[in-house]
Amino acid sequence: MSELPGAEFQYVYVRVADQVEAEIRSGQLPYGARLPNERAMAAAYGVAPGTARRAVQELRERGLVVTLPNKGTFVLRPPAEG
Repeated sequence: MSELPGAEFQYVYVRVADQVEAEIRSGQLPYGARLPNERAMAAAYGVAPGTARRAVQELRERGLVVTLPNKGTFVLRPPAEG
């Protein structure tokens, strides 16, 4: 076994954020779309609500979504690639 143990490891919240980012970039979640709340997102991706919360935080850090108090979390225009 030449690979280091844990070389394939990735946090679950990062995997969820990557999935949501792919949905945003493919247009499945268009600009202005509201993300599901944490419980619904957790159920949809088969993770704990805290993991869904951390995934949304990751998406905010990537500049893909914005959370408005008492309104929800919405998709921003993804930055141009290239």
